[in-house]
Amino acid sequence: MKYTTEVLIDAPRKEVIEKMDNLDNLKHWQQGLQEATPISGNLGEEGAKMKLKYKMGKRGMEMIETIQKRNLPEEFHATYDTKGVHNIQENFFKEEGSNQTRWISHSEFQFSSLALKVMGFLMPGAFKKQSLKYMNDFKNFVENGTSVADK
Repeated sequence: MKYTTEVLIDAPRKEVIEKMDNLDNLKHWQQGLQEATPISGNLGEEGAKMKLKYKMGKRGMEMIETIQKRNLPEEFHATYDTKGVHNIQENFFKEEGSNQTRWISHSEFQFSSLALKVMGFLMPGAFKKQSLKYMNDFKNFVENGTSVADK
C-alpha cells in the first residue's frame, strides 16, 4: 500500500528541520510515544537504528527506525519495522517562499501476514489518516508550540 501526504508549515525550512531533527521534540508531535532509544550507529546518521515505543489506548507497539538517507534540509528517508509490517517513509522539505515549508511524505507499507494484508486493503484510509495526524501535530508544534504530550 502506497500513498502521499503533505502539509504546508508556516515556518522557514531551517526552523522546521531544527525542530524535526531534535530527538527531544518527538514526544511533542508523536502522540503515544513513550520512549525513543538509539540502539546502533551514530544518532541521526544514515544506518543508525532507534527503538520507538508507543502506547495507543491499551495497546503497546514497538518499532525499529533505520535511517536510509539523510540529506537535510531537503530530504530524510527511513524505514520502520514492527511485527508483520515494514514501512518505508520518504520525506521531502521544500521551501515555499522565505517563511513556509512544504513537507511531502511518501509512505509505503509492506505486510507479511495475510491478516495485515487484508487490513491494509480494507482500511487504507486509516493509515493515511494517522500519517496526516502526525504531520498536522508537527505543524501545530512548529507554528504554535502546541504539544501532544500535554494531552
